[in-house]
Amino acid sequence: MDIRRYSENALTIYIGEDIDETVNRQLVSLKHEIESREIQGIEEIVISYTSLIIYYDLFGTDAGEIEAAVKDIDTESLLDGTFEYRTVEIPVCYGGEYGPDIETFEENGLSADEVIERHSGKEYLVYMLGFMPGFPYLGGLDEKLHKARLDTPRVRIPAGSVGIGGRQTGMYPFESPGGWNLLGRTPVPLFDAKREEPILYQAGDRILYRPIDEAEYEAIAQQAAAGEYEVKYEMRSEG
Repeated sequence: MDIRRYSENALTIYIGEDIDETVNRQLVSLKHEIESREIQGIEEIVISYTSLIIYYDLFGTDAGEIEAAVKDIDTESLLDGTFEYRTVEIPVCYGGEYGPDIETFEENGLSADEVIERHSGKEYLVYMLGFMPGFPYLGGLDEKLHKARLDTPRVRIPAGSVGIGGRQTGMYPFESPGGWNLLGRTPVPLFDAKREEPILYQAGDRILYRPIDEAEYEAIAQQAAAGEYEVKYEMRSEG
């Protein structure tokens, strides 16, 4: 564990150097352990691929106190025992106007149906959130679906779009420019400030994409607009 000053009100803790599921598990477990100790002055903890950043109140504590408290944690022991995580089901309408790039995967030797089959029905690890609030960088993409980003990014990508950029898949919570290959779109708001949890998932969770047709897309969109759609969560564990 390597602790460095990130800014005048933040510390960065580095664990490992590679994008790895074990490192992610350590980071998520470390975040939970720090939160459980209720260390005075900590305001937010943000996980990235190989590190986490602790933001703290300059007037409520100082870096030395937080650093000492963190150093007291045995990061190796965080891998002991059972690790619990959530799966989050995200319904996606693939292809057509929702996924205009799905046909381009013919270059990978895949039909649109094969793309959908390979992309859905499996768990993707949320390594981190970035780029914009609620944009998940997901691990576990089938190698046959790896595809370089567009040479010319789009000026406008609709909110809810699901895409692939290189070796990763992810989702756009807001309308945004972007260069990912678009496979489909979810009618579920990925970020909503009015919800108790504005973002549906966090680092360490798993995303499970479920294919839907246009009729179900419209039905879910109406339910979501009325505040009646419930996202499906499931708690799971691994040793």
